Amino acid sequence: MAATKTLLAALAAASLLAACSSTEETAATGGAGGAGAIRPGSQEDLVANVGDRVFFDTDRSTIRADQRPTLERQARWMQQHSAVQVIVEGHADERGTREYNLALGQRRANAARDVLVANGVAGARIQTISYGKDRPDALGSNEEAWARNRRAVTVVR
Repeated sequence: MAATKTLLAALAAASLLAACSSTEETAATGGAGGAGAIRPGSQEDLVANVGDRVFFDTDRSTIRADQRPTLERQARWMQQHSAVQVIVEGHADERGTREYNLALGQRRANAARDVLVANGVAGARIQTISYGKDRPDALGSNEEAWARNRRAVTVVR
């Protein structure tokens, strides 16, 4: 019984020390979930500081003028993080056949890639893939959901 109490006391002390160490580390990095916790060059960094997606008009794969600045920021970010490689995912809304949407998603991914390359990112650092309508961001059969699903998303590999 005494051995069990001693063991429990030792485990409690170890847990307390581990918690204190974790608290000090969290404070040093800017807090749990704070800006200091985001690793530069990570997907979280891209999302928080640049934006990871651009949106398209219905049945279109041309980059809209209001979406171009996001890709330009992505290109600058990729130049700052020269070791980062990405995959640009092309997506479509639920309307249309699977084959049509896969082709449309690929054209969207390629269009986003082309803007990144035109802004100085080496093409070898960028892969593209189309998910067509298979990975919706928003569920629903309405314009709001469709608009959110017509996108190209840049993902850090």
